[in-house]
Amino acid sequence: MNARDAQYRLKVAQGFLEESRQDTGIQRWRSAVDNAQLATENAAKAVLAVVVPLGKTHNPAPLLRRAMKDNLFTEDFRPFVEQLAVLSETLGFDIHVQTDYGDEIEGLTPWEIFEEEDAQQALLTAEGALNLAAKILRGLLEN
Repeated sequence: MNARDAQYRLKVAQGFLEESRQDTGIQRWRSAVDNAQLATENAAKAVLAVVVPLGKTHNPAPLLRRAMKDNLFTEDFRPFVEQLAVLSETLGFDIHVQTDYGDEIEGLTPWEIFEEEDAQQALLTAEGALNLAAKILRGLLEN
């Protein structure tokens, strides 16, 4: 169990969440989505850090599910870990690529893809991911 790495990842996630909120406030939709994606990714990695060594990935959902399959989480935490996996898929690797590179096939830049509704939804997703990660970590680190 690596509590130090988990706490670090959670702090990183909180920083990206705060930047997403700021970006939404000043109507920087692409940046808000990008930061929400990174907040969600790091929230999932915070939970993973408690049970497995962390590698470099922008797609932690399969790793969360693998950890559940390997019984690295007790039954009490499985529903929360599954919800976190779903949220990290929602703002997963595809979103990460779009916020950085756009849609090259359609010729859309990252700034042309994302609008206010996208930013608001991404922010809600990231807030949910951080809340779940904090809840899971409190439970895991107390035991």
